[in-house]
Amino acid sequence: MPTTESGGVRLYYELTGNPRGALLVLVNSLGSNLHMWDKVLPAFESRYRVLRFDLRGHGKSGVSPQAFTIEQLGRDVLQLLDEVKADRASVCGLSLGGVVALWLGIHAPGRLQRLIFANTAARIGSQEMWEQRIATVRNTGMSPLALATLERWFTATYRAGHPEEMEQIRAMIAATDPDGYLACCAVLRDADLRAQIGAIEAASLVITGTHDPATPPSDAREIHAGLRTSRYVELNSSHLSAWECADEFAAAVVQHLAAGEGTDG
Repeated sequence: MPTTESGGVRLYYELTGNPRGALLVLVNSLGSNLHMWDKVLPAFESRYRVLRFDLRGHGKSGVSPQAFTIEQLGRDVLQLLDEVKADRASVCGLSLGGVVALWLGIHAPGRLQRLIFANTAARIGSQEMWEQRIATVRNTGMSPLALATLERWFTATYRAGHPEEMEQIRAMIAATDPDGYLACCAVLRDADLRAQIGAIEAASLVITGTHDPATPPSDAREIHAGLRTSRYVELNSSHLSAWECADEFAAAVVQHLAAGEGTDG
């Protein structure tokens, strides 16, 4: 089981795909693990070396005994780049993973090629919302939250048409360590990068879902407007666009990355 240590926490990762391709790092959302990328993975693996990992507190990665910030999540990615001996990589993050990608764009430009910010915001939700979420999980655990999350992550039409997939995603969310989930809720409660995203230099793709209640298109348009070089794509999905609209998501990412081949430093 490939792991590395970052800030005292074990991180589980998988490195797959084209060994001669450029490196693409995928950063998962709150409450998921690296399998949230399963439906787009084949399209990426045919062209790129793909590094997926479980955020600290999620999946097979360890749980931090201390509180941490978005900076630590960003430094986890940098540690993974060092682990696989990669000087630079493109990074695609969704939701919390997108906030991590924003932090990297601001603070580690020399390690990056291109960026993809999916279904995310420079400030997700409000402090009050996250405090309420933290209290709910402390009181009821992950199982009730997993069912409620499906309603935010997928449109009603998609949920109705894909019951087996919904059970797969529900089980993934329910299996998340509550302490890890709560720690990352606190990260999102405190993270606000709105005043800093103008510093991002990497060519960027901003992906959103028309029906996303968690990070609506207005959040994506705010990121798009604040970046120096970006393209905006809106998909007919809810929050987990990399799953609900996997083909369109993968095509947009591949097109974005291909545009930089041979031109990015």
